[in-house]
Amino acid sequence: MDVIPFINTWPYEKQINDIYIHTCPYCDEEQVLTHMKTRDLARAKEGFKVILIMPCCNEKMTILEADDDYFWTDQPLRK
Repeated sequence: MDVIPFINTWPYEKQINDIYIHTCPYCDEEQVLTHMKTRDLARAKEGFKVILIMPCCNEKMTILEADDDYFWTDQPLRK
């Protein structure tokens, strides 16, 4: 697999079993509580592709990988 550029990353935060995104990359909504399950996050950390539908605007984020701080996606999210 090719190296994913940093422009294709987006930070997230896990609090207990909830996964938050500070600001939605699509609609700029703040403190978005995602519907992502901890098992889906674990699969993303293992390198499996995970689809996340943002609850604020229904945009689709395709997560190719995840680490403890960032989702690594298939599209540029940073401006």
